[in-house]
Amino acid sequence: MSRVAKKPIALPKGVELNIQPESVSVKGPKGTLSLAKPADIEIRIEDGNALLSANDPSQIALTGTLRAIVANMVHGVSQGFERKLDLVGVGYRAAVQGKDLNLSLGFSHPVVFQAPEGITITTPTQTEILVQGADKQQVGEVAAKIRSFRPPEPYKGKGVKYSDETIIRKEAKKA
Repeated sequence: MSRVAKKPIALPKGVELNIQPESVSVKGPKGTLSLAKPADIEIRIEDGNALLSANDPSQIALTGTLRAIVANMVHGVSQGFERKLDLVGVGYRAAVQGKDLNLSLGFSHPVVFQAPEGITITTPTQTEILVQGADKQQVGEVAAKIRSFRPPEPYKGKGVKYSDETIIRKEAKKA
C-alpha cells in the first residue's frame, strides 16, 4: 500500500469528521468542507486519528491522494490556509472595499476582483495582499487569479508576485 495512505490523520479538538458511503465532510471552527469519496476506499476513525485503506489493490495510489486531500481539509477547518502576494512597481496599489479587491496595476483602468464565498482578502499595506480561507485549493486558485492580472516581468520585476517567489532577472538588450 502507499506509504502516504498508511500515515494516520490526527484530528485536533473541535474538528469533526463525518463519513458517508459517497462522501466525507470535515467540520471545524473555520468552516465545513466536503468531498466525494470513491466506494473502494474505506475511512475509519480510531483513537482520534482517521485511517484510510483501499479495498481494491488498484486503488492504492488514489488512497494516498485522498489521504492528502482529507489531511488538508482537516488542517483548513482547524487553522486555515493563507497566501501572501506582493505588488512590485511604482503606483501599484491594492485596497479592499467590502468583498471587492481594487487593484491599480498600471493599466488605464482599475482592476476589481470579487472574492468568492469562503475566501477572505485583506491588505495589511497598500502593496501586500493576504488571501485566507479553509480550502487549500481555493486559496491557491484565488491567489493565482490575482497574480494573473499582472504577472512579474523578468526585466524590472514589476507585477504581482507571491511573497516567497524569486523572479529571475534578465539583462537588458545592449546596443
